[in-house]
Amino acid sequence: MQRISRWTALVAVLLLALVATACGSNSDSSTTSDGGDAPGKGSEAVGFIFVGPKDDFGYNQAAYQGAMAVKDAFPDLDVLTAENVPETDEAARVLEGMVAKGAKILFATSYAHLDAALKVAAKHPDVAVVQQGNLIKGDIPANAGTYFGTVYEPVFLAGMVAGKQTKTNKLGYVYAYPIPQTIANINAFELGALSVNPKAVTYTVNTSNWCDTGKQEEAAQSLLSQGVDVLTQHQDCTATITKAAERAGVMVVGYHADASSLAPKGWIAGSEWSWADLYEDIVQTALDGKFTGSKYNANFRSGLKDGLNPFVQSKFGSSVSQETKDLVAAAAKDIAGSGSPFKGPVVAQDGTELVAAGTVPDYATIEQKMVVFVKGVIGEIPKT
Repeated sequence: MQRISRWTALVAVLLLALVATACGSNSDSSTTSDGGDAPGKGSEAVGFIFVGPKDDFGYNQAAYQGAMAVKDAFPDLDVLTAENVPETDEAARVLEGMVAKGAKILFATSYAHLDAALKVAAKHPDVAVVQQGNLIKGDIPANAGTYFGTVYEPVFLAGMVAGKQTKTNKLGYVYAYPIPQTIANINAFELGALSVNPKAVTYTVNTSNWCDTGKQEEAAQSLLSQGVDVLTQHQDCTATITKAAERAGVMVVGYHADASSLAPKGWIAGSEWSWADLYEDIVQTALDGKFTGSKYNANFRSGLKDGLNPFVQSKFGSSVSQETKDLVAAAAKDIAGSGSPFKGPVVAQDGTELVAAGTVPDYATIEQKMVVFVKGVIGEIPKT
């Protein structure tokens, strides 16, 4: 009896071990199907934070429209949005709140949201966190990345329109901060104008704010007093400057979004975001458990050369001639091939050579290293 009892006990132990193994296997499988540790997989929601209001006729409105495209494309996902989120630790708090609501995919859409985005990414390795417009320096975490378009390409094309349309040869540019992408845009705008009008110059005023309507109005009036007859900008909220140009009877070049309805007489051209395809692909990549090692787990940039630039030309104004439209189309084709807005020779304000004749700098060089104004731009870069 004792021998049988021992045998029975041994069988019982083996059966328990098999059951435990089977349960462990099911548990692992269930975890994997629910997302496991793959960043973004198994997400119940996707979160977007914006530095300004969703109806700013500019940067935040375009990003919000992209978020709504994600909502339409992924009806099973809750799309969480938060407006007017400052570029401080408050951004991390808002993102954490979205994680608590089931978001394993987060979009931090303003330049200085990067620190908050990386902070949340470090705390939640199963959450895919992407940031719009900045660059991660050094090693990139397995669950993070940045993305953007080559904004200066359509800005160069809009500069061509400004150069052809101006009567005073004075163009005005209101910008917020002297970050690399802003400087690249100002330079590209002036180079585009110069390519069709050697007399064109671009006057600059900075506001040190993305969306301060008072400072924008002051900057616009300052430029108008200097005789500019085309206004453009690198601000998040674009309505104030667009309206100021229309009131003054001068022309306006848009940025970030289509604000042509605010300047039916003065609107001549612009460039705007079309985020839907890129946002949706980022979300799908994360949901598939393929974020780590993907092109989005990097400092991803897309331009005319690959045909995927999310930053595109806006409509032309009614005063723009077919000849000018044809010139712009030819320039766009050249950039999409072997050309560039910064194809050398490109010379800095102080006369030093930035790009040698015939040289086409790559995207990284333009965005990270060309941090001075080109010849033809009037104004000094503020010290930061």
